[in-house]
Amino acid sequence: MAVALALVCAAALAGAHETWILPSTMRVATGHPVTLSLTSGMSFPADALAIDPKRVSRAEIRLNGKLEQLRGGRSRPTALRYTWIPRAAGVATIAVELAPKTLVLQPKLIEEYFQEIHAGPSILAQWDSIPKPKQWRESYIKHATSFVRVGAPRGDSSWASPLGLGLEIVPERDPTALVEGDALPVRVLRRGAPLPGFAVGARREGQSGESFVTTDATGRASVPLPGAGRWLLFGTDLRRAKEPGLEWRSDFVTATIGVRTKR
Repeated sequence: MAVALALVCAAALAGAHETWILPSTMRVATGHPVTLSLTSGMSFPADALAIDPKRVSRAEIRLNGKLEQLRGGRSRPTALRYTWIPRAAGVATIAVELAPKTLVLQPKLIEEYFQEIHAGPSILAQWDSIPKPKQWRESYIKHATSFVRVGAPRGDSSWASPLGLGLEIVPERDPTALVEGDALPVRVLRRGAPLPGFAVGARREGQSGESFVTTDATGRASVPLPGAGRWLLFGTDLRRAKEPGLEWRSDFVTATIGVRTKR
């Protein structure tokens, strides 16, 4: 929690540990408006800190394979909000990407940061290998997706295709047709290439606990979804950088999905 709080408070940062985009409804009729809230926070799905519109480098929706740009975001105290009106039935993929920012992390928070991002042994070893006195300067980018079922989709499988984000979680079954007890197979791609050994976290709305699965050699994993409600899938790709004024580069990724009660 201390690291997430530091991310909220640090002047150089965009917000808290996770940044997500969440629709006001995961199912909507054609022609009905949907509010999309882009926020950073520590307690999904509560809005906490609005994203500066100037940081949004990419915001779009794909429906039936056609891309539409998201425009006219409205700044609110706890979220940047967009309104979208779907004009056809299908499964919409919503994607937002933020411009890079730099984090300077205090040494006392680094161990907790490693725990929060589920850092692997190789990252810990790389940090230990940096000679003293050492500091933590990290350039990070955030990527967020979500999915909305519009009307009665027929033949729209565009949700299974990557959008080309710097880091993305791509579902391998319809993410709008999930019920409690299902598992969602996903691919994790970094700049279009499979990312093996990546820890994908899953957190259900209103729950403090989270679970992790790790991608295989093809960048694939299966995420268990034992309960109904909205879920946040998330992860961090942290990489050592040896550049002037920088020790690390990272990409944070989230995907929000809805899971229905089993009848």
